[in-house]
Amino acid sequence: MKSIKILAVAALCTLAFSCNKKEETSSVKSPDSAQASTVVDALSQESANPDDAALVKEAQSKPLTTIAFSETDHNFGDIKKGEKVEHIYEVTNTGTNPLIISNVKPGCGCTVPDFTKEPILPGKKGKITLHFDSTNFDGAVNKVADVFVNVEKAPVRLTFSANILP
Repeated sequence: MKSIKILAVAALCTLAFSCNKKEETSSVKSPDSAQASTVVDALSQESANPDDAALVKEAQSKPLTTIAFSETDHNFGDIKKGEKVEHIYEVTNTGTNPLIISNVKPGCGCTVPDFTKEPILPGKKGKITLHFDSTNFDGAVNKVADVFVNVEKAPVRLTFSANILP
């Protein structure tokens, strides 16, 4: 079964690269691992959850812009089991169209997002706050949240880590 999934992903990768004539000349001859893994990640996410594909389509239906984050990864360090922590990721609209955060989807229920709901004008800042409840964890944890915004390469992934002490 695993080999069938691998073959399906390989076939879809080939199809994805061959459908875009511009990329065909630069990517097919010598695809770099970043491009290949991006395609595989995108295909895996779409097949894993069709809702994500709809969220990407919705976000990219708005005029595209560009975004900059203060950081995309945060380490809480050592925290006690049961402690609730949060971190604010600052976003800046570096493009010429309003930046719209359509949704922030955490990897599991232990993380709750809060984010700027209004369009962020060019040159202005917004924020995404991730609230993490460490109650059900021990030791090292790494968590993710996908940010669906109107940028070319959506979703943008935010990550955080912590070491949960007893």
